[in-house]
Amino acid sequence: MAHILIVDDEAAFATGLAEFLEVKGHSATAVFSLVEARASLSQELPDVVLLDLMLPDGSGLELFDAFEDNPPQKIIIITGHSGVKSIIGAMAGDGVMYMKKPIETRDLEGILNTLDRVISVDDAQKPGSEHFGLLLGDSEAMQGLYKTIRQVAVTDSTVLIQGESGTGKELVAEAIHKLSQRAGKFVPVNCGGLNKDLVSSQLFGHEKGSFTGADQRHSGFFERADKGTLFLDEITEMPLEMQTHLLRVLESEKFLRLGSERELPLDARLLTATNREPVKAVQDGALREDLYFRLRVFPLVLPPLRERKGDITLLAERFLADLNERNDTQKCLSPEALKKLEQHTWPGNVRELKHAIHRAYIMTEDNVVNIPERFDEDLPGGIEGLRVGRSIADVEKDLILSTLDHFNQDKKAAAATLGVSLKTLYNRLKSYENDK
Repeated sequence: MAHILIVDDEAAFATGLAEFLEVKGHSATAVFSLVEARASLSQELPDVVLLDLMLPDGSGLELFDAFEDNPPQKIIIITGHSGVKSIIGAMAGDGVMYMKKPIETRDLEGILNTLDRVISVDDAQKPGSEHFGLLLGDSEAMQGLYKTIRQVAVTDSTVLIQGESGTGKELVAEAIHKLSQRAGKFVPVNCGGLNKDLVSSQLFGHEKGSFTGADQRHSGFFERADKGTLFLDEITEMPLEMQTHLLRVLESEKFLRLGSERELPLDARLLTATNREPVKAVQDGALREDLYFRLRVFPLVLPPLRERKGDITLLAERFLADLNERNDTQKCLSPEALKKLEQHTWPGNVRELKHAIHRAYIMTEDNVVNIPERFDEDLPGGIEGLRVGRSIADVEKDLILSTLDHFNQDKKAAAATLGVSLKTLYNRLKSYENDK
């Protein structure tokens, strides 16, 4: 079952939906602001996020920076009017969907039923398979990776996973955990999302009364991963002072909750990952040298997509098949499209390929999917989309102005669609005029 984060300032709606999902066997957390959402994301990465666009302390789009390195399987944007659907669909990448309030619980259940399922350990252990858990590829580079995963999974070695963004570092970590058959949970943590002031509590937990606001005992990530696997992604983003504590814990195999004097035994396998060159990170002072040598007991380097000959077509057709199944269509890639895909260098790796296929699928009106000459060309309507380099303010401005265009400058209809008051909409438009 899935873990779902609901971010919506309508408390009755959010808590009611959370209760419904709990009854259906899922775990659900309801929060009502950006601040609460970021705090929840720092504690646990959800499988699905239901996200309102307009929140009391900012735009829901501001959370997308937290999803860049560890995106949930689904982000479902909630709004009040169906007219914004085409705008959201154009701006957002793969894995982002739209639902109109009031949400039909039957439709939501259908979406949850499409979440990726990890194949069995027995299937993952078959040499020569193009699948390995959620990893996909039958190239020589990937078969070599699968073999290495099998070899290291059965040990308790600390593994440092290196690879460019989009190569699937968390999927590799999860495959190692599943093949290890450790009894506990797989607990992924994005070190870049840890709160600098609360990082010790987040990792090791705290006792009631240990600091202002600590009104109950809290179990940290190490404790939650007991008898399981703790995956620290983007380890070079962890504050240096906390790297010292982490090294001490690894050496002593014990840790302390904040405010406690009783040490707890450490029984969690540690996997870490980075998209930076570790030696360069040490030289730059982002990673302690002694911690680096402690983490790289077994270094594992993931191949970028450009080095996985033959996997591009396999992945592209798999992504398109998933879209066909989800939307009850029968689209296929043209020979010219496959040729363009194979010739592209894919600096964003598998994630970039998946987004390109999703975008081409949306833009194709018949059953033959073609790929534009430039994958980064502007989307229709002048919306540049959620790409690296754009500010949240620019993206929100595009959304507001495009919604107004959709309703022929009817501000009342646009405000209702965006889920904001007419006064708020006028204030935003006035700020845009002042920026000219």
